[in-house]
Order: sequence, then structure tokens, then C-alpha cells
Amino acid sequence: MTTTPEKAQHDQRTDLVTVTIDGVQTSVPKGTLVIRAAEQVGIQIPRFCDHPLLEPVGACRQCLVEVPDAGNGRGMPKPQASCTLPVAEGMVVSTQATSDVADKAQQGVMEFLLVNHPLDCPVCDKGGECPLQNQAMSNGRGESRFSGSGGVKRTYPKPINISANVLLDRERCVLCARCTRFSEQVAGDPFIALVERGALQQVGIYEKEPLQSYFSGNTIQICPVGALTSAEYRFRSRPFDLVSTPAVGEHDACGAAIRVDHRRGKVMRRLAGNDPEVNEEWITDKDRFGFAYTHEQDRLTYPQVRDEDGSLRPASWPEAFAVAARGLERARTAGGVGVLPGGRLTAEDAFAYSSFARVALGTNDVDFRARPHSAEEADFLASTVVLGTPWDGGVSYADLETAPVVVLVGLEPEDEAGTIFLRLRKGVRDGTTRVVSVAPFASRGLEKLDGRLVATAPGEEAAAVASLVEQGEFGVDKHAVVLLGERLATSPGAFSAAAALAARTGARLAWVPRRAGDRGAVETGCLPGLLPGGRPVADPAARVDAAAAWGVPTLPDAVGRDADAIVAAAAAGELAGLVVGGVDPDDTADPAALRAALAAASFVVSLELRETDVTRAADVVLPVAPVCDKPGTFVTWEGRPRPFDAVFADPRSLPDTRALAGIAEELGRPLGFRTPEQARAAMEQMGPWDGARPAAPQVPAAAPATGEGLVLASWKQMLDDASLLDGDKYLAATARPAVARVAPSAHAALGDTVTLTGDRGTLTLPVVPTAGLPEGVVWVPARSAAGGVLADLASPGTRVTVRGAEQ
Repeated sequence: MTTTPEKAQHDQRTDLVTVTIDGVQTSVPKGTLVIRAAEQVGIQIPRFCDHPLLEPVGACRQCLVEVPDAGNGRGMPKPQASCTLPVAEGMVVSTQATSDVADKAQQGVMEFLLVNHPLDCPVCDKGGECPLQNQAMSNGRGESRFSGSGGVKRTYPKPINISANVLLDRERCVLCARCTRFSEQVAGDPFIALVERGALQQVGIYEKEPLQSYFSGNTIQICPVGALTSAEYRFRSRPFDLVSTPAVGEHDACGAAIRVDHRRGKVMRRLAGNDPEVNEEWITDKDRFGFAYTHEQDRLTYPQVRDEDGSLRPASWPEAFAVAARGLERARTAGGVGVLPGGRLTAEDAFAYSSFARVALGTNDVDFRARPHSAEEADFLASTVVLGTPWDGGVSYADLETAPVVVLVGLEPEDEAGTIFLRLRKGVRDGTTRVVSVAPFASRGLEKLDGRLVATAPGEEAAAVASLVEQGEFGVDKHAVVLLGERLATSPGAFSAAAALAARTGARLAWVPRRAGDRGAVETGCLPGLLPGGRPVADPAARVDAAAAWGVPTLPDAVGRDADAIVAAAAAGELAGLVVGGVDPDDTADPAALRAALAAASFVVSLELRETDVTRAADVVLPVAPVCDKPGTFVTWEGRPRPFDAVFADPRSLPDTRALAGIAEELGRPLGFRTPEQARAAMEQMGPWDGARPAAPQVPAAAPATGEGLVLASWKQMLDDASLLDGDKYLAATARPAVARVAPSAHAALGDTVTLTGDRGTLTLPVVPTAGLPEGVVWVPARSAAGGVLADLASPGTRVTVRGAEQ
């Protein structure tokens, strides 16, 4: 049935109700709460428990209003909580601004709240930004009538560690239930609750199950008093001594809005920003607490060049640029140079690496994928991911809440993309979205999404994706959304199967990488077969277009080597030089191979933030700026640009863009830009490619892994031993322990501890029997304090031998 514009307008009018608030008449949608209607006409009603993203509860009673009888039967005999009261046609509401009854009620509630509240504002972290302070002045009595038992207030032992990150001072709590509602409704981690009753009611925890959540820091931010505080920030600064700068989370591809609070050149804390289209008002603990890496002791603060005696010595920036240019020119003529930018880059820095490879070095040997990858993945990104076009051409966050079915293939949102996880939970709680996951087992995150598991052993994802349509019971059609994780690159045929699924059903695909810079790196051409804006290297017209934009006569026409091939060529002496930016060897497909390549290359330039195995092997080390020290843009998984400004101007380091531009100028082949702002202008001028794009890949599914042992499955948990999480011991203490997951039948045979042996080493881990995990599969986290899969065990998808402790 078609709805005409006239009928739509009529329906909209009939869904409105007219209310009068403090003499102001307004029309609002049916079901609107009185407190929201008041906000729309500019009237602020005090509140503590109310939060627009949480279900109303009416716990604190601070928002009481009077609803007098206006002769229409809508009056109520006593003050009502405006945060739980929906509007009704003809309703008249009087707030504290016009009603003595409402004002007296609010003052009474405030007086009761302050009876046992400690007046420790001078030492409380919330002092200076506390709603209780503000509303005690605006809606409270000028004097206290409390005498109590000699004037002694109720006290508790303090603080209580709800988790390593979150501390609780119970005597400050006003029982608003914001924290418990967030934990249960939004994050799905109900490990805290209001316990006891009456005067003894308090926030409680279960001693054997402390608050285990990747989102626990949000409870600190939404607490309207100082009851919940951060272990890292506690007593470190006063809010009014801080300078706030908006920024973007750098730890994943979600692009969450954050606020950086800093003092005297040092970040003191980070809070969630308010962005309804992206992260609403929530961020992960990783985005909130993971910033200490910028001031660790091993941060590089000056350029270094390798002396004749083989040691690294300090150098000036001009000298470092000159030495790097001479060495790279020799390497270029001796066999060529490979460029490995890594995935931590802003879009501007990624564009600089892409430009540097083509313009300054004359090569397409550039690949940002410092992780296991495949040619099929690169072809899929070039043909299927929306390149150089507005983000709203594809899947958006809003779609995750409204799509009837969201299929996760090789993706664990709670671990890899926290904002996606929270938006999916919102859709699931609203009853609009069902989640299906193609994975080895139902993770904790999938259980919180009430999701359905398609149990899949590593390497069998292609067949599992095809079965989604063949079985017909999952509801995958043109309204569905399919989210693809980066670990599908290790499963041949998986991306091809996803493309075929989309072509057959009309479902929309979206690629969700783990790192913040990955999508921007794709769009700016940090791939061996792709130029900026989606221009295929193999297309002569695309090369001419890109060459004209860069101001060079020609570009190399051969598709370059991918990261694995670059590493192999350097180790074999076929490539003489390497330019490496922010790559952790232990994340790469073969860590030992990269270390061998660094040792074999005749000249290595490292652009890094802190000392690593790469800087120790490099001939020139250039200290580059962290995200807080430079402007830039991250491109989210949905393709949405997220620009941000520099928080600090730190002379110790330079943006990657400036460092690469300096080397290029010494080579006599300038990039045409020096700063991130100039790089952004060059990107926009080049724009997207409007010519033909490569066809979607058609790669057959892989044969099941054969041999003895169990097939290794793995992915990274949100909190691991990554270098960008160094420095905050409280955050590190909340990381989930490393375990080996096996099917219950295997657990019975192996016992509670196992030793796994692969072609790269061994790991010994406790065992967790996991229902639904396919027989013949063992899962371990990719990186943890116990060791790393890629560096210490084997590649995911291969077989490892598993031996019990008593075997």
C-alpha cells in the first residue's frame, strides 16, 4: 500500500499532542516524556537518574513537576516525576519555574539527597563539573536542617574496586541507577546492581564476578556525582584546570568522537564525545584509557642515523632527510625499495606514503596491511568497497539498528569494533535486528546480542556464507547487512563468496577492518594494485590521471608486490631497501620473515613513535607524531571522514607526511605538499576515479586443512599486549585472560591445561570447554601476555598439535 505525501503529513499531525508547560503551548510526538517536551521549549528541569539513552526509571525524584487540573481531567493530586510521565493531549505542566509546589518538592528531594551525602567537594574528582553541586545551588535550600545522630553522616569503607579501572565511593551515591542501567541495557554486562533497601540501598558487586566490561568507563562519565571514579585519573587534576579538545578514537575503525582533557602539555583523561550518528555518548575503555603510550619512556624524541661503526646516533632533521634520501636512491637503483606503511595512519599520512612510493621511489611496491592478508582481499577492496565516495553510499551505523538481519562473517564486534557492537545491541533490544555470526563459536559478545551461530572451522567460511542462502532460514535478503572482518583474508574464497551472496540476494556488504587507518589507506592507494581514489594501477587512463594530479610524466605500470612479497623479496636480496612506518613485526603474517628482511635489506628507513625491533634494525629512524600531536582524518569502516585537529604542538616529532615530504625533496622529486592540511587538499583535488573498476574476485574455497592436530582459530581480543595500550596498568589489568578453547569432548581427553605446538613455537594455556566449537578446532587469542599466535605458535588456519598436561 502506497503512502501519499498528504497522508504522511496527516499521520504526522495525528501523532502530535498539545501540552502547555509553564504557560508555553507546544506540540510534541505522542509518547514524549514531559522532561523532553520541556527541553524542546527551553525549560530545564533538574534531574539525576534521567538519561536520554537509558530507559526511564524515576529513581531520584529530583525532576518532580506539578500537573494541576485544567478542567480536562488531566490533573494529578501530587507532584509527578517528569522523566517517566508521557505527555497527554491538553495536559498542563508547571515546573519549578512557575509552581511553588514543584519547587518545594524538588527542594525536599535535594535535602534528602544531601542528608548522607559527604560534602567533600574540594577533594572529589567530580567537583567543578558536578550536577549535584549545580542543582544544590539552583534547586536546593540555602541551609541544612540535618542534625541526625550528632550530625554524623552515614559512611562506608572506601573506595571499592568495582574493577581495576573503576572505583566506587558508596557514600556519594544518589541511587540514580545510571551505572546499573548502562551496564545492563547498553553494554550487556550486568555485574553491578542496586542491593539492599531503604537507607541501606547501595551499588553492589558480586565478589566472584567483578565488573568485566570493555565499556565500564562510561559509568564513570554518566555518574552525576563522584561515586564512580577512574583509578588512573583519581585525584590527578581539577576539572576547571583542564583544557578540552575534541578528537577521534585511534584504536579501531569506528571513528568514535572523544574529548581530550589536557593540562600543561599532558593528556590527563579522555571522555566520550556526543555524536548521535556514530558513537552516541559511549566509547570503549580502550578509547577512554588507552593514551598513556604517547608519553612512555621509550618514545623517540629526535632523528637517528646509523654511524660507520654500526650504532645509531642523534641527528638533525635536515641531516636525517639527506642520509635517508642518499640511501634510498642507492637502494632504488640497486634493486628497488618496498614501502610498508602499517595501519595506524591518518588518511593524509597514508596519502603521503602512497605518493612517496609512486612519485619519489617510482614503485607500486606499497602495502599497508601489516597483518595476514591475501590477493583476494586486495581485489575485493578494489572492486567492492566504496572508494572515494561519500560514506552514505554504503552501510551506516543507523542501518545496524534497523536492518532485520545483520550477518557477521569473520568479525567479532565486541573485540574488534566496540561502537558497532553497541549499535547492534541497541537494534537487538529494540526488537528490529537479528544477528547471525559465521564463527568458530558463540563468543561472549554474540551471546549478548542474542545472536545465532553458524559454527565454522577456519577455512570453511566460504561454504558457510553460501549456506546462508541455500538453507533459507536466516532471512538474508535485500534488506540484510553483511559485515566482513579482516581475518577473512586467511580463508581463500570467503570474500568471493560474500560478493556472490550480495549479488544473489541484494544484501549490502561492508568491510570492517580492525585498525583506524585501514579504510583511509585503501582509499588513498596504499595497495600494490590501487592508486588514490580507487584508480586501478592496471588501467592506463587511471595512471595518466594520477600522474597529472601528482605533476609527474609517468607512473610505474606494473602492479606491485603485496606486503608478504615485499618481505620475501627483501629477504632474498631482490629489494635493496625498505621504508617502514609503524609496523609491529609480531602482527605480520610471518614475524620471523620480516625480521630477516630487515636484517638483509641494505638500507632501511623507519618512521616510528617508540623504539621497536624495526627501529633497532633501521639505518635512519624518524620520530613521528602520535595522533594527539598532529591534525588528520580517519576514515571509518562505513567510509565516513572523521577529521580532527592537533591537541599539542610538540617539536620532538613530525607527522609522517612532513617526514616523507622532506626525504622526497632531498631526492629531487617533491610530493607537492608538506603538511597534513596540504595533503588533504591534494587528496580532495585528485578526487575519486570515475572510470571502470576491477571485477569482483572469483576465488575458489580452500580445501580443509589436513594432517595431525587441531586447526588453529584466532582473533585479537580488544585488550591485548599491543604497544598502543602500554602505560596504563589499570586498563591492562582488565584484559581477559588467555585461554585455549576446545570442544567439550576434547577437553575431557586433554584436561585443564594444554601445550600447543606449531611451526613457530609453543604456548601453554588453561583450557575452557566451549559448546558449539567444531570438533578438531582449537581457539586461542592472537596476542596476549601469554604470547602471540603469529610470532610464537603458527598461522591461523594451520594445524597445531595439542597435548594435555598429563599426557
